[in-house]
Amino acid sequence: MKPQPPPAKTHSEIETVRLVWLAIFVSVFSFLYYNRNGELLLYGDAVAHINIARRVFDSKTPGLLQLGTVWLPLPHLLILPFIVSKQMWQSGSGGSIPSMAAYVLGVLGIFRLVRSALSREGKVDDASQLLAWSAAIVYAANPNLIYMQATAMGESLYLAFFIWAAVYFAEFARGEETSSRSVTKCGVCLVAACLTRYDGWFLAVLMVAGAVIVVFHPRNDRNDKLPNIAPASRISLLKFVLIAAAAPVFWLAYNAAVYRNPLEFANGPYSAHAIEQKTATVNQAQRNLWAGASYFLKAAELNVSEANWLGRLWLALALLGSLAATFTARGRLALFLWAPLPFYALSLAYGSVPIFLPTWWPFSYYNVRYGLQLLPAFAVFVPLGIYFMVQFAAKIEQGNALVVRRASTIVLVSVLALASASYGGIWHADPVCYREAAINSRGRAALDKQVAAWLKPVPADSTLLMYLGEHVGALQQAAIPLRRVINEGNHRVWKQPTDLDGLWERALANPGVYADFVIGFDGDPVWKAATDHHLTALVEIHTTGQPRAIIFRGREQERGPKSGQ
Repeated sequence: MKPQPPPAKTHSEIETVRLVWLAIFVSVFSFLYYNRNGELLLYGDAVAHINIARRVFDSKTPGLLQLGTVWLPLPHLLILPFIVSKQMWQSGSGGSIPSMAAYVLGVLGIFRLVRSALSREGKVDDASQLLAWSAAIVYAANPNLIYMQATAMGESLYLAFFIWAAVYFAEFARGEETSSRSVTKCGVCLVAACLTRYDGWFLAVLMVAGAVIVVFHPRNDRNDKLPNIAPASRISLLKFVLIAAAAPVFWLAYNAAVYRNPLEFANGPYSAHAIEQKTATVNQAQRNLWAGASYFLKAAELNVSEANWLGRLWLALALLGSLAATFTARGRLALFLWAPLPFYALSLAYGSVPIFLPTWWPFSYYNVRYGLQLLPAFAVFVPLGIYFMVQFAAKIEQGNALVVRRASTIVLVSVLALASASYGGIWHADPVCYREAAINSRGRAALDKQVAAWLKPVPADSTLLMYLGEHVGALQQAAIPLRRVINEGNHRVWKQPTDLDGLWERALANPGVYADFVIGFDGDPVWKAATDHHLTALVEIHTTGQPRAIIFRGREQERGPKSGQ
């Protein structure tokens, strides 16, 4: 019996494969470009993410508690396998791999969301296919996302979970045969989103509320010609709620067990609130919800266009597309993509999360990358807005047959023209996320480089004492394993307020006994301990805009027991 040939792939499957390969090409090419220019670690947060993951296995006290609090753990756990290699740790390339994979998945998710939302009775026509391509191109070609996906930052990762949660929720809400599996997959995506960024917690609340409405108030939209759909089972709803709540409950329990405070991530010493109080950061949107929404929307515009009028055009078309989507049951399901707007408006107004924009006071760069969270909404609703305008124009011209027949082609050409004009301007000026990272990294990178140069010659068996909060990149550049460094992570965090028996506390109490070299940055705990014990300064490093750093002589000056190592 002859083996049967595999069934031929459908047109939709071929289109999907083409899109995936295109996204992989863009992802890999951009990674190689930024890696060659040494620009993967411009963001201080990217350096921190990689080293948090690294210290899980490379530390004097290794273990999962090295993940700490404030930042959610999933990005670090995904990075961890790829930075076991010393070279991938130092270059930052290991942290790029999860982001790059998420970028490809995000592009595919946008394509699937639009194609399925516009399909009729499960059939994908040419119009929905072209609109899906338009949305995928807007998302995939965005210069700011292309840069961010080449780094260890979490934006690309969260967006992928966010988009696929919307995809599976839409499939569940449409009452397809696989709706039970879709709602479970949606819950899993929400868990991943909730363990990546706190945006996911807000999204989970919205989707749970949406699921309750779908189950208890099923409707049949005659315009979409959907068959009467039986309500989803309450068991499936209960399962979805439990899955969606699992991640927040886990993180609250983790903080309660380890830090004796379930809200340690929100009000602890390393929280955004504590940093705002410590640094006296200006928050122009504080206690002003409208200002918070305005700053976030402006950040979103800057992530799609450098020109003010083009940014406003993107926003206007997206709002028009959203309005058009509300008139169809399928289209309404994509409105979850606007969830970042209320979340960030609330965060800026009441959550100690400022955004500084180069075009608005105080005319600086800080958290401009948050505007990328609205890219999925722009990618989906801008083509829909243009499509709505084309159809409206055809009706005005008394059903112009050519316009109606070529509507989807006109939309694709219009979207390509808009994206080319906007994204071309961004590439000419450099993506705003790249500029944010480059400008804010200058002083830190210069100081890290100097400290690394002085640390490279230290003996390979020496022990260092250093606070890693701001300048762990110096150790990374000097290729000094973190297991040789006593740092703030080397203590039992569940012992509050301090762990007097912990290695970190013991080393601060007598730095000359526990470390061969002590690296202090003006004002940090190690600096204070070294000056209080009058350690001898070997070298003092000054960098414009950065605290001075001093490398002190440690154990060679004060002899003591080595049992505390």
